Parts: sequence; structure tokens; C-alpha cells
Amino acid sequence: MFTIEAHLDLSMNAMEWNRDLRLPINDLRHRERNQKDKADRSSGTVNFAELKKADVGLVVATQIARYVSPENPLPGWQSPEQAWAQTQGQLAWYKAMENCGEMSMIKDIAGLEKHLALWKNNEPNHTKPIGYILSLEGADSLITLDNLHTAYEYGLRAIGPAHYGPGRYANGTDATGHLNQQGKELLQQMDQLKMILDCTHLCDDAFWDALEIFTGPVWASHNNCRALVNHNRQFSDEMIKALIERGAVIGGAFDAWMIVPGWERGKSLPQQMDCTIEKILDHMDHICQLAGNTNHVGLGTDLDGGYGREQSPYDLDTIADLQKIPAMLLKRGYSTDAIENIMHGNWLRFIKNAWS
Repeated sequence: MFTIEAHLDLSMNAMEWNRDLRLPINDLRHRERNQKDKADRSSGTVNFAELKKADVGLVVATQIARYVSPENPLPGWQSPEQAWAQTQGQLAWYKAMENCGEMSMIKDIAGLEKHLALWKNNEPNHTKPIGYILSLEGADSLITLDNLHTAYEYGLRAIGPAHYGPGRYANGTDATGHLNQQGKELLQQMDQLKMILDCTHLCDDAFWDALEIFTGPVWASHNNCRALVNHNRQFSDEMIKALIERGAVIGGAFDAWMIVPGWERGKSLPQQMDCTIEKILDHMDHICQLAGNTNHVGLGTDLDGGYGREQSPYDLDTIADLQKIPAMLLKRGYSTDAIENIMHGNWLRFIKNAWS
């Protein structure tokens, strides 16, 4: 079934993890077998071939580069200018993948419809480019709001103002505090450009500020439920209901510590914690119950977003295993129409409405 994946850090994997995503997945793992610098070495789950096996024809692909102040212990860049330069290197990689036929940037309705028609033809998936909508995860790299307009011109269509910790525009996961003036101005100019606001990673204070200030389309590309795993990275039921009222779609994230309670990063193992794809469907089902329908959930796995198989559902070897989900949903009693909504329809409806 045609599938839309709403959050993948493809350029980060290519440029910072040094992965050639055109290689077979086992080749990528083999090349990293002696590398110990990151926990997910030799356990990656995403490349172009596995995406196409999963019938993922459209992704929301990120640029990401965090600025960190001298007192901030998180990894990141020491200046916004360095962070901006990092995102431009990531953009250059996306363009290189376009030039070799692996990817195709989608930035308007006409381009979307053309790409969908390509993926609906009877040609095998391996001959088709993967469409991508460019998103910025964390706005720290925007040196000034002039950079926002530059980014929009080269194709940026969605922004999550925060990532982890305190940010230049908004505070994110594990931080607190309301939007600063610069963050408010960012949202106002995003409104004018008709960009998409990604609420993922916003701390609670900033989340409510953003929904009050921003009048345009809002989604949460990769987020799960606080009612099932109690952490500030997740959305409370109150936050989920507010997003539903705004017509948002929320992408189910596949990072194990967000799926099952009690996970200890670097210690827990997926099988030990019974972390499965079904447990992610529990989060998605919770949102459906709050909404009273299936119109507000989709996939935003964040696979290989700084972790690999060691911190993914144990019944997932590669992203191709997303195609297990329709049968799982059918077994839970979801209708064919509802399953199509979750796999692609909700994201398509959202994007078309946002760009109309």
C-alpha cells in the first residue's frame, strides 16, 4: 500500500553518520561494523531501497542543526552561522540525490500531483524517485528571519521551531518556557508564507503559545501519547485534542523509549521491553479514540533519527516492515478506508489543504 512517511533525518544520516543511502542496507551495516562512535552503528534501518520496498513514495525529509550556548551540555554548533552552514550542506546532499534520480523535491500542489501519478503507474518502485517535502527540525539555524525567506525560496515548507533543550526561537523537549519575541515573529512570518508548523518537540509552554499565535496549518510529524508513556516529549490528551481541533495529523514515532514505559536508553533492549510495532499502534489508537475517527494519525517514524535497531520495535528489521501495519490494523478491526487514511490518506489531505 502506498505510504507516506512524515519524518526522516535522511540528510543527517548521509552527512553526519556518513551513510550512502544508495547502498544495500546490509552493506551499510557491514561498513559500520567496527565503528563505535554511536550506539546505532551497524544497526541502521533506512535506505532508498528499503523505503521503496515499503512503498514509501513520499517522505518529509529534514534539515537539522542545533545551536548550543556555552552552558548547554547538548551536542550542537557553537554559532547559528555554523548551524546554517550545516543545513546548507544537507540541502546540497538532497540536491545531489535529485541529480542522480533518487529523490524529487515536492513543494506545491502541481508537483505533488505529478509525483503521485508517477507512483500510481505500473512501473516497479525501484525505478521511481522518492518524493520529499523539506522540513527544518529546530529553527536555531535560521540566523535571522531573512534566512527563513531564503529557505522558503529553495523549497523549505515546514518548520518545527524547537528540538531538545533551550532554543533560539522556542524551548523544546526537557526545557520549559514561553516563546520569546523572536519565536513569535518566526511564527508570524511562517503564517505569511503559508508554511506548515510542526509542533513536535515544543515544550508545553511553547506549544500553547504557538497554537494561539499561528493561524496556519499545524501537524506533529513524529509524536506519541503521554497517557501511555509519561514524558514531556509526548503529547498530553489535552494537547492532542487541541491539535485535532486544528485539523492536525500526528505521526507515530518508532523510537522505543517513546513507545513503552520504563525504557532506559543505552540499557534496555527491545525484546526485553516487549517493544513491538503493535505498541505503536496502541498510541495511534489512543489518538483515534480521542478524535472519534481515524483522520488524525499517520506515520512519522523517525527511524534512524539517532538510533537504530537497538532502539526500535524488535519486529522491525528495516523500514520495509512498515508494510506489516495494514494487516495489523485490519486485525484490530480498522476498515480498509481507515487503513488507507493512516498509511497515506490523512497526510495527503492535510498537505493538499495546506497548499491550496
